[in-house]
Amino acid sequence: MRTHNIALLPGDGIGPEVIDAAMLVLEAAAARFDFALKTQRYDWSCQTYLDTGRMMPADGIERLQTHDCILLGAVGWPAKVADSVSLHGLLLPIRKQFDLYVNMRPHRLLAGVDGPLRAKDFDILCIRENTEGEYSGAGGRVHQGTKAEVAVETAIFTRHGVERILRYAFEKARQRSGRLASVSKSNAQKHSMVFWDEVAEEVAADFPDVRMTRYHVDALAARMVTHPETLDVVVASNLFGDILTDLGAAIQGGLGFAASANLNPAGGGPSMFEPVHGSAPDIAGRGLANPAASIWAGAMMLEHLGEVAAAEGVIAALEATTAAGQTVTPDCGGEASTWEMAEAVAQAIR
Repeated sequence: MRTHNIALLPGDGIGPEVIDAAMLVLEAAAARFDFALKTQRYDWSCQTYLDTGRMMPADGIERLQTHDCILLGAVGWPAKVADSVSLHGLLLPIRKQFDLYVNMRPHRLLAGVDGPLRAKDFDILCIRENTEGEYSGAGGRVHQGTKAEVAVETAIFTRHGVERILRYAFEKARQRSGRLASVSKSNAQKHSMVFWDEVAEEVAADFPDVRMTRYHVDALAARMVTHPETLDVVVASNLFGDILTDLGAAIQGGLGFAASANLNPAGGGPSMFEPVHGSAPDIAGRGLANPAASIWAGAMMLEHLGEVAAAEGVIAALEATTAAGQTVTPDCGGEASTWEMAEAVAQAIR
């Protein structure tokens, strides 16, 4: 029997609840489609930081290296630990150490889910550069606490980094409709974004069957609201992709439905899958969290592992559950708990 070795990072707040819910569904899929999931739980979180001064142990990356994939719940406890600490102490090291340069987020409305837009028939796949750009971490502050204080944040764009994310996006566009939206802000950022546009044109020459359209980020954001059905694959830098995918989550019904994959297509380490939503400490432990995003992230993980039929089965079961509307969480208009909704999805698979 095929066996996949998965690292579980439940994290903070509602993270443990949605991870448990996702695993209930994934175990049902494993039983149905004849494979096994071997899991190891790592309880690294903001509480770990408060207890030890670190978000994960010194050998954390080495431990994760032994797994095929990582399934993450949510990280953050803003009342106790600054978001910059939790991000730079756990998530960014994982992305950078395993070179997870592709962040992929699908945006579409599941059956039975109401979004805020009139347009309902859209299917957008956002591809975000995940390891450099505006989130490179280069910069500093001087003269702190004085009137002369200065803060500098340096965005770093390499030809290697920009070209490989664009090539990945072109390949995805080729597999889908043959349309790609490349996002920049080259009218204002005359170095990094002009460079992005130039590399995009160079890569486009290798994909004559893909129609690339260049958008400024503000225009693309407006189009996602007014005409989302005209978009298919969207590729953007780290910061722009981060913002646009939160907008994508909003139009697909909310963060409770938005899933994310952090990928290294070349392999060499585990890819990481997670819901886009945060840790929501205000509702933690109350069974109110929508598990759809974590279940969807789990389906993306199965597809990455080659269990395509199982991944499709999970999404079909999730959509059957939202379409029925009888066993969904309060944010979807229902009265079911996190676990009850997950059990309904698992039952649809069985």
